[in-house]
Amino acid sequence: MGMLGCLHPSPSRLGGRNQPSCGGAKSAGTLLLMACLWASEMSVATKLRLANGSTHCEGRVEVTHNGTWAALCDEGWGLAEARVVCRQLGCGRALSAPGGFHFGQGPGQMWPDSVSCVGTETALSACKAKPRGNGTCHHGREARVVCAGNSEGDQVRLVNYGSRCAGRVEVFHNKKWGTVCDDNWDLLDAEVVCRQLDCGRALSAPGGGQFGRGDGIIWMDETNCTGMESTLSACRARPWGINNCYHGEDAGVVCSDSIIPEPAHLQLANGSHRCAGRVEVLHQEEWGAVCDHGWDKQDAEVVCRQLGCGTALPALEGADFGTGPRRIWLDNMNCQGTEPALTKCRASPWGESSCSHGKHASVVCSGSAVSTFAPVRLVDGPGRCAGRVEVFHNEKWGTVCDDSWDFMDAKVVCRQLDCGTVVMAPRRAHFGQGQGPIWLDDVRCMGTEAALSECRAKGWGVHGCEHGEDAGVVCSGSGISDLGSLRLVNGSDLCSGKVEVFHDQRWGGICTDGWDLAEAHVVCRQLGCGAAHSAAGSAWFGTGDGLIWVDAVECTGTEGALFECKVKFWGAESCKSRGHAGVSCSASADLDPGSSEALRLVSGPHRCAGRVEVFHNQQWGTICDDSWDLNDAAVVCRQLGCGTAMSAPGLSGFGQGSGPIWLDGVSCLGTEATLAECPVKPWGHHTCNHVEDASVVCSGSGIASIPRLRLVGGLSECAGRVEVFYNNKWGTVCDDSWDLRDAAVVCRQLGCGVALSAPSSARFGWGAGPIWLDDVSCTGEETDFSKCQAKMWGIHNCHHGEDAGVVCAAGNSSSADLQLVDGPHRCAGRVEVLHAGQWGTVCDDGWDLNDAAVVCRQLGCGRAEAAPGRARFGRGMGRIWLDDVACAGSEDALAQCRAHPWGQSNCNHGEDASVVCSDAGATNTSTVRLVDGPHRCAGRVEVFHNQQWGTVCDNGWDLSDAAVVCWQLGCGVAVAAPAGASFGRGLDPIWLDRVACVGGEKALVQCRARPWGINSCTHEEDAGVVCSDLARAEVAEVRLAEGPNRCAGRVEVLHAGQWGTVCDDSWDLNDAAVVCRQLGCGRAEAAHGRAYFGQGTGHIWLDDMSCTGSEDNLAQCQAHPWGQSNCHHGEDAGVVCSDANVTKEVQVRLANGPNRCAGRVEVLHEQRWGTICDDSWDLKDAKVVCQQLGCGTAVSVPDQAHFGHGLDPIWLDDVECTGMETTFSQCSLSSWGLHNCNHNEDAGVVCSGTDPLQVRVQDGPGPCAGRVEVLYNATWHGVCGSRWSLLEAGVVCRQLGCGPAQSAPVGAQLRQGDGHALLEGLSCRGTESLLLECQQRETGLGPCTQGSAAGVVCTKPKGATTSCSVLIALLVLVMLLSGVLLWLNLKRRCMAAAQAGARQHPGDQNTSATSFRPVGAIYLPTKPESPEDADTEMTQLMKEDAAP
Repeated sequence: MGMLGCLHPSPSRLGGRNQPSCGGAKSAGTLLLMACLWASEMSVATKLRLANGSTHCEGRVEVTHNGTWAALCDEGWGLAEARVVCRQLGCGRALSAPGGFHFGQGPGQMWPDSVSCVGTETALSACKAKPRGNGTCHHGREARVVCAGNSEGDQVRLVNYGSRCAGRVEVFHNKKWGTVCDDNWDLLDAEVVCRQLDCGRALSAPGGGQFGRGDGIIWMDETNCTGMESTLSACRARPWGINNCYHGEDAGVVCSDSIIPEPAHLQLANGSHRCAGRVEVLHQEEWGAVCDHGWDKQDAEVVCRQLGCGTALPALEGADFGTGPRRIWLDNMNCQGTEPALTKCRASPWGESSCSHGKHASVVCSGSAVSTFAPVRLVDGPGRCAGRVEVFHNEKWGTVCDDSWDFMDAKVVCRQLDCGTVVMAPRRAHFGQGQGPIWLDDVRCMGTEAALSECRAKGWGVHGCEHGEDAGVVCSGSGISDLGSLRLVNGSDLCSGKVEVFHDQRWGGICTDGWDLAEAHVVCRQLGCGAAHSAAGSAWFGTGDGLIWVDAVECTGTEGALFECKVKFWGAESCKSRGHAGVSCSASADLDPGSSEALRLVSGPHRCAGRVEVFHNQQWGTICDDSWDLNDAAVVCRQLGCGTAMSAPGLSGFGQGSGPIWLDGVSCLGTEATLAECPVKPWGHHTCNHVEDASVVCSGSGIASIPRLRLVGGLSECAGRVEVFYNNKWGTVCDDSWDLRDAAVVCRQLGCGVALSAPSSARFGWGAGPIWLDDVSCTGEETDFSKCQAKMWGIHNCHHGEDAGVVCAAGNSSSADLQLVDGPHRCAGRVEVLHAGQWGTVCDDGWDLNDAAVVCRQLGCGRAEAAPGRARFGRGMGRIWLDDVACAGSEDALAQCRAHPWGQSNCNHGEDASVVCSDAGATNTSTVRLVDGPHRCAGRVEVFHNQQWGTVCDNGWDLSDAAVVCWQLGCGVAVAAPAGASFGRGLDPIWLDRVACVGGEKALVQCRARPWGINSCTHEEDAGVVCSDLARAEVAEVRLAEGPNRCAGRVEVLHAGQWGTVCDDSWDLNDAAVVCRQLGCGRAEAAHGRAYFGQGTGHIWLDDMSCTGSEDNLAQCQAHPWGQSNCHHGEDAGVVCSDANVTKEVQVRLANGPNRCAGRVEVLHEQRWGTICDDSWDLKDAKVVCQQLGCGTAVSVPDQAHFGHGLDPIWLDDVECTGMETTFSQCSLSSWGLHNCNHNEDAGVVCSGTDPLQVRVQDGPGPCAGRVEVLYNATWHGVCGSRWSLLEAGVVCRQLGCGPAQSAPVGAQLRQGDGHALLEGLSCRGTESLLLECQQRETGLGPCTQGSAAGVVCTKPKGATTSCSVLIALLVLVMLLSGVLLWLNLKRRCMAAAQAGARQHPGDQNTSATSFRPVGAIYLPTKPESPEDADTEMTQLMKEDAAP
């Protein structure tokens, strides 16, 4: 009796539990009914268990019914049944089906049936059950199973393909399923998976997420199996969870058992095609019909999907598919339409139907309409079922691009061609490059479609590919999988002989035409026989019966198996030599006992832990544990490259081996290089049994009972405070002489990549307990931290404030793990971090600008402007991941900072931390660009990070990634994502690798990628992008020249760095409207021709303009190519816009300065204030601003955001004023919003003001030293000494026309009866020309909190009049020579000169109550110097202002 799973209960049945019926079996009695019930309950693996074993993969076999566990009887129980149990539970192959009292007696009831399996079934429910012949089965007779997968790490499964023997590889570790990265993934690794799952041999090992991308953790990376391991976890690999991958690199496997056709349980009968007909199901080995009661389109959809026939078509009127079988199995079907199989739908119990004969359900699926499908074929392969995919469309054959090409797409092709199941879905023109059109791109099949043309894809012929990306398919019907069955015959051993393949139930040879070492290498590798020594022919190993299956093979030598090579078969008649190929492999002789290949550790959780086995006489055998100790284990670990020995268990600690016991009495000193150097009994001489098999646990296994090194206090296992384990205690390492070489060893030992930094001073918090190491001095090349030089354990002169730390690359985070949300743009908002697959917030406890600086750096958003707390950008939801974050500010990622462990906080969302970065006002386009292309919307992708542009590696680069770049740049959709440095090689850093965008991100930095700068690429792999919106590719800057104002004049455009005109051919108001819109000048009033505003000069850039009038930029309009025209400058076009005659002016203001007449320049446009870039900004531009604001004339034009960074748009760049304009709008302004700046270049202005700050010094020894006073409201006031320094004093000296400041004394009292002062908290950079330019905390008159006045002592002003005493001394000399009269005459002239000097530096007649006596102030006159040239531009502007 077939044991199919029962259906879900009918809604009409009570009880809510499955209630199967074994219709037609009532005569079998109660026992058969119970067997049927057991079968229905056992239809899924959750109803089966192995009880009372040490793991879930060994024990008593038990099944459930009505909530009770019952044991199976062992009558007829053997390895065939055990294989099915192990397979169903995902426990690998069956090791034994022990009898006796293994695993104890079951406490519950016993099932009265015996089970009989072939051994190939996927579940016990597929086996046959029958009543036992000898009556009751007593306790002690329970069936038992021991499976190979008896440890947590041994569990493996293949998912997401519909077959347990093909799919994405997932392993179970730490109570979680996770994926395997495809780095180094090959057929040897796949072979181990197939063996572990008892799925036959490996046919292919696809990477690149071809079975879909998994989620959750990636457990294994850089897996390197020899192919002989019993479990995947026994293979060499990086430590669990340590990887540099993303799920686009998930590894897959196809095993040979996946191509064995599953027995059909559903069919459409009596139709003209397999996808149309009467619905029939197989139950109890009998086909039966389905009643049409309630049958609808949802039920039909499930049938079509299950059969791979596409979608259900409307029922045909009068369709007749015959009378059908007598048996009606199903009635009252009630599918939702989404079920994977008809038996998953609700229905009446099997065989219960009131349906009259002939009322049968039928279905017509889209797959029956073969004529509507685009024909498909596979070419240039070994047969019609393998090759390059080509589809027929528009009367031409064309190829399919491999973008997103995977097994689901290939599955549809194989089904459409009736070629069986998929073996491989190769990309990159594996079967050669096609010719003609590329018809399809970005194909995305569900796997249930009837034809490739039914799958989702871009439109016919729409692609961004070349023929080097042609997709291929290998189906099982090609017979290529038979090449997986190889043998070598007529040789001296298993690794030499004539090569034979098994096909069509017969062994046959391979033709020697073209056979050489490359092909021989592949055969030896496939058979696990090492490298090829020779590629022999028939003369060596004979011809056998002469049958040659394979006509020609062409390998590169790097393939993992013969079926990966180019092959011509089967039984071809074109073998010219008629010779039979043979090989002799290196492993045909016994392995060198000293090689790592001659020794292995098996049945452990890792290749570096397990039972010791040695290879001898073509056979693996064990070692007896007599005298086995750590010295012996040390040699094994050394020979295998597995670090140091942690333990040397005996007594078959990792299970009993089988086969010979090769060695006994091993007695190593521990210093030997290989086990072959140790004293030992002769091979095979022993007095042991397998209970005494020796084992080893090496440090490289990562499973030492106690770890020896760790990083704690960081946000990942690869960043934190260094702690070592010694004397049964964890302790820290002192940071004396701690550097990157020491950190490199720590990172290497932990499998965390390269060292990024070696922070000291307890960056990750103070440790506790002992300080074990000090003065560590590694060379950087050590593989174990304990090998580095240091003081003796526990000897140090440190405290825990000196604890050393490490940040490794694998502990770094990409920008995709961090985001700022609910802000005005991506560079400002609430901080959220991604952890454990979930976004969460950061608490503001201790949050400051250092933490914010790291966030801004990680996101590529410039520097931190603010670090607000208290949920400034709204309260988040979900988890609060981080608290008490403490960054130094120099880290590259938030994960490198100190913080509480993930998820531990004492906060609520009212304390969510936020950040505002300096690039907050910049557009997203500032972080990405396309260069070296024909325009700004096509080229090599470059991203801006760490103040430098760099490229993106093309690993995994596809249209989803390109789509984000195009969106970010406003360039439409992605047309192509070319790889291989299509737009030339970059010269800058390679910033990003393995970018994996979903396609909906707003910026490239939001996509998942490897950490910044971490890659294994060269510039030969620079990624590129071509976007669709070529019309927007170039933004033409435009201006109106020679008109009365900026909104009327001759049209000029900037191209190739030069201004040129536009020809008036077909120039009209639509064209003019675009110009006016682009300039922000209102609507178009007139579109003049014939050089209405005078003839231009230089190029005529555009001709035959044809705008619709709705464009935003003149470059978006149709026109002749740049510079191509048949015009002269007498035909220059002109425009008059509506704002040309309007008095409305551009509003301007000065922000963030000490008063309204000094500050950052901002203009109002489109109801938003924005800044002006300082490119070409000068005093002429500033003069117009000052005049418009009524602030006098321009005094200075500080640049580089002197008055702080603006947060709004940058509206203008390259402003050009003559200085004669009366308003700012009359200047030549570039297009609004068009610039190449950031807010570091915001322009500023300092105007003289209506009451400029005049400065003087009082109560000093001269005009350049004394107490500083400024004129305010016609009264002189002192300057408050708060924060007064040489920087402020230097500005005063400069404004007074004196030399540099010598000192900045503070202490003189303010005027009696006053006590008020100006400019408290004055802060100058020292480069300003006037005090007015400096920043001030208080601008008006007020009390001085410090109460003391500021003073200065400047050097004597340059060019001062020579001292009269010197002149008099000279006159005395003249007097002696010329007489008294001449002396008297000269004396009068000297006195006149002294009076003139007094008028040049007049003193104030009012005297201060307190004289100025700065302590320690020294007046140092300078030597006479020639006066400097005056500021000619400033002088000219002053003259213009003074002119009537």
